[in-house]
Amino acid sequence: MLSADAIAANAREVEARIVAACTRARRSPNEVTLIAVTKTFPAEAVTAAIAAGIANVGENRVQEARDKQPLVAGKVHLIGHLQSNKAKDAVRLFDMIQSVDSIELAEKLARAADAAAKQQEILLQVNIGREPQKSGIDPAEVAGAVKQLVAYPSLRLRGLMAIPPAGEAEETRRFFRELRMMRDAEGMEQLSMGMSEDYEVAIEEGSTMVRVGRAIFGSRG
Repeated sequence: MLSADAIAANAREVEARIVAACTRARRSPNEVTLIAVTKTFPAEAVTAAIAAGIANVGENRVQEARDKQPLVAGKVHLIGHLQSNKAKDAVRLFDMIQSVDSIELAEKLARAADAAAKQQEILLQVNIGREPQKSGIDPAEVAGAVKQLVAYPSLRLRGLMAIPPAGEAEETRRFFRELRMMRDAEGMEQLSMGMSEDYEVAIEEGSTMVRVGRAIFGSRG
């Protein structure tokens, strides 16, 4: 793991790049939330990121979030695939579940949120590259899925999330643009897209949440 000073320096660099991307896109930096992706990193990394001023963290697994959630002053986001049998734990631990990739999962989350007397914030994950190995709703089915999800009173659908096909940053631009158009068509607010390799392009195309791990914490393993 990098030192706390190195993590803080990286966080400042990422934040500066976010500001620069917003300037190019004529957007306010206040429109973009930086989510530090802490998966596989120890709790000390979370503490260092929070000390550097980052309020939101993203986790891929329910198990890891159990240890890190108490350290976070802001929001904890689930950004990885969620098994439906862990819906109850996810509702208890996460402020926002970004990886709702099926109506079946949404139904289980809605029941868990009902039982917890909570309105759970969610994003609908879209398989924007139409890749068979990835989770997410097919782009052609987004409008229908949105209509179903907004009918659950215990769920609050805030927007869309996607992981585009791997490639150079500029190659992902068209996928980001397509997702933004879907979000706009549904009249939603949030758009979670962009990671360490391409978050600047994502911001230029309208992202409101960027999920950055390696650029802050260094390489894993």
